Amino acid sequence: ALAAVKEGGEVVTWGDPARGGDCSGVADRLAAGVTAIYSTDRAFAAVKEGGEVVTWGDPDYGGDCSGVADRLAAGVTAIYSTDRAFAAVKEGGEVVTWGHPDYGGDCSGVADRLAAGVTAIYSTDRAFAAVKEG
Repeated sequence: ALAAVKEGGEVVTWGDPARGGDCSGVADRLAAGVTAIYSTDRAFAAVKEGGEVVTWGDPDYGGDCSGVADRLAAGVTAIYSTDRAFAAVKEGGEVVTWGHPDYGGDCSGVADRLAAGVTAIYSTDRAFAAVKEG
């Protein structure tokens, strides 16, 4: 699937509906204000003005962020991905992850170390690594 951002921040998607080509479930939230789109193998995550994140696509590939939606409502500055998970960096360096746990979608084991100060994230197909200040 593919996704494009038009002038004004409207998102248009096409391709396999099961792999993110159909954003109709969140189309109202993608009608304007999107500044960037990120992807896994079968899902997309859009960042809007103000740092709100909107996701769609296969839930096992990060297409459903409902478990962390409250933490993605504002302040996200960048998103990184593996094949099946996303990691968002917020203002202040907090990291929020979602998607398949075996691909980095569950950072609960190191959440205390990702609560602030992260300056960069690197990824492989199945894991994330974070760089912190100092």
